[in-house]
Amino acid sequence: MPIYRQIAISIINAIKNGYLKAGDQLPGSRDLANSLNLHRKTIIAAYEELYTQDWISMSPRKRATISESIPNLKASKWEEFSSINSYDIDFNLPFNQYHDVDHSVKENTIIPDIIIDDGFPDIRLSPISALLKTYRSYVTRTYSIKNANLENPQGTLALREQLVNYLSETRGLIFSKENILITHGAQMSIYLSAQLLLNKKAKIVVAKPNYPKASQTFSNTGAKVLEIGIDEKGLKTDELESLCKTTTITAVYVISHHHYPTTVTLSVDRRVHLLELSKQYHFAIIEDDYDFDYHYTTPPYLPLASGGHNGNVIYIGSFSKILGPSIRIGFMVAPKNFIQQCVELRKTIDVGNDAYMQNSLASLIKEGEFTRYFKKAKKFYQERLELLDQLLKKELNKYISYTLPTGGMAVWIKVDKQFPISAIQNLSKLRIKHISKEENAFRFGFASLNEKEILQAIHILKDYFIKHQ
Repeated sequence: MPIYRQIAISIINAIKNGYLKAGDQLPGSRDLANSLNLHRKTIIAAYEELYTQDWISMSPRKRATISESIPNLKASKWEEFSSINSYDIDFNLPFNQYHDVDHSVKENTIIPDIIIDDGFPDIRLSPISALLKTYRSYVTRTYSIKNANLENPQGTLALREQLVNYLSETRGLIFSKENILITHGAQMSIYLSAQLLLNKKAKIVVAKPNYPKASQTFSNTGAKVLEIGIDEKGLKTDELESLCKTTTITAVYVISHHHYPTTVTLSVDRRVHLLELSKQYHFAIIEDDYDFDYHYTTPPYLPLASGGHNGNVIYIGSFSKILGPSIRIGFMVAPKNFIQQCVELRKTIDVGNDAYMQNSLASLIKEGEFTRYFKKAKKFYQERLELLDQLLKKELNKYISYTLPTGGMAVWIKVDKQFPISAIQNLSKLRIKHISKEENAFRFGFASLNEKEILQAIHILKDYFIKHQ
């Protein structure tokens, strides 16, 4: 991890632990550089990182100060500090029995010219070819063939070790290979977490609107799903605090970057507040960070799981947003004893791993091939988002409203109520995967469409609006 980011993370942790409070001044960049024996540009880069994430305020010819939006926190005692491995502690919430969940599958064989999805990557830009080439090399190895069915259900050691380094460098997560479980996508991680944490007496809080499959998974455990509001800063933690004062909460499910479906990102002050509430009221946080990787105008915030959280955060991620939706590789980072319970539960629904695929991904990460593909695709996605923004403003401004997200792969678009969204969902030449009848809105997944396809989609929508206004 770059030195400037290590400094930024150290300051963030000092804020989270209450050692730095709103309004406190930071040392001048020259003074701090001298005291740490570093170049001044390194300190400036660290301060700029903190500024872009709203942790500090900066003014010309004045010292940087801790942002006023950060709540004042009580300093932790020295003996309360977590170890270097922030997950090297027991999970402090009970595990509960699980039961069967029934899911139905719907298929549609009619394929229109354009499909606007939820926000999937363009497989034409993904490293699938390199991944499959590496996969084939593993399949042909005698040793691999003999041991293909003997891999740890927690995930192959090669991939877990690579993710320890990769997630530390990219997301500031400090953990060991015992703290991570490889799953078949983020949805499996959500399912395992729900089955262990929830039962008929439990209550879990989600945002409204929320990722439907997560809400369904929680409901199927028998738990009561409580909804609270969401705005441009993400989950309304003040509403959560009021709820906690009257109700015992078992867990909170939060999508920390690019909430589904609205695409808003949880702000820094609410992240800090959520962590404090978790410590105070002893509930688990299921942090779904499926869309961490794609940010275009500002760097991503550090995950909730990167700070001191008393072992209360279950961190969920996925590689499907880079590799493609058909490559189901996700992961869960949590305390060791929780991971062990998840492994045992997983054996009842999925007896093994695709060792070839996991080791192939590990090789791509180790060799830097994964990062190269990701950076290349990110540039294309940013260009597509900018194009979509231009076209929406130019062609559809009369009929829709939206807030341009800072990252992700989709835009949440609200349609004028004179045009029922259900009528637009399945046009002869265009299908929209995700709509909300209550909001009369839909997700425009732009990443999987090239420029020509985005133009075609906009023209189809414009023609519909003109004919039906």
